[in-house]
Amino acid sequence: MCLSIPGKIMEIYNDGSLLMGKVDFGGVLKEVCLDYVPEAKTGQYVLIHVGFAISVLDEEEAQETLGILREMASLDEELNPNEVR
Repeated sequence: MCLSIPGKIMEIYNDGSLLMGKVDFGGVLKEVCLDYVPEAKTGQYVLIHVGFAISVLDEEEAQETLGILREMASLDEELNPNEVR
C-alpha cells in the first residue's frame, strides 16, 4: 500500500538542477522535490509521496484528504486505546 500526504508549499527554490520546496504538513516543515510538478506555486497544496510532490491539489481536495487522515488516526486510537504511541 502506498500513502501520499497533502502539504502546503511555503517556499520554492533550486538546489543545483532540482526544483525543491519547503512544504508544511500541519506545522511540520519538510524539504521535498518539486521536479515532477514544475507548475506548482507557493501557497498551493501538493500530494507528497516519499519526498516527491506527485501532483498539485486544490485546497478543498487537500483539506478533505487531511480530514480523512485525521479520522483514520482517531479511529486507530479508539480501536487500540492501550497501544503506546
